[in-house]
Amino acid sequence: MKRDIRFSEKLLVFGYAYIFLFMIVQDLIPLGTLNDVEAIASLQSFSETLAVTAVGVVQILLLMGGILFFIGKRYPVLIRIWLIVHPSCIFLGALVAWWIPYLFGIGVEERATRYNAMFGDTHAFLPVMNGIVPNTLHTTFHFVLFVCIMLTVYIFVTGHKRTGTINKSALAGRKNVN
Repeated sequence: MKRDIRFSEKLLVFGYAYIFLFMIVQDLIPLGTLNDVEAIASLQSFSETLAVTAVGVVQILLLMGGILFFIGKRYPVLIRIWLIVHPSCIFLGALVAWWIPYLFGIGVEERATRYNAMFGDTHAFLPVMNGIVPNTLHTTFHFVLFVCIMLTVYIFVTGHKRTGTINKSALAGRKNVN
């Protein structure tokens, strides 16, 4: 079966590729002012950092694998559900860990000291609120994840549209009937 890969599916793969790279580099590879690998290393061991990185990478690889396996074809219902629910749970975790404390101060007491130690010297374009600020690297990750969820919903809601090409085998069957 020929794949009819839509632009929205290509964008989705590109978005998850960005998230995949984010998961690999965020705590392990120095990116100037975007992260502070030394500060992270001072608060958690290398094996802890590696375990957290591995969990994130495996999750994104599974999502990308599901997308790439069915890209351009009809996604089964269970895959559709999984491709929406799984990243939505990751996004919910980002909301609870970053945005609810930042915007509303809920849970900020438990996070402020650790976040400021790990991310206090990283670039952020938002103002500090409730003692914390999501840094630029995490903000872009959260934004791209949200866009990926919206793209997935869009892909599943719109379905594959007819491309206007004629199926030659169907035409041959029609000629024989007449």
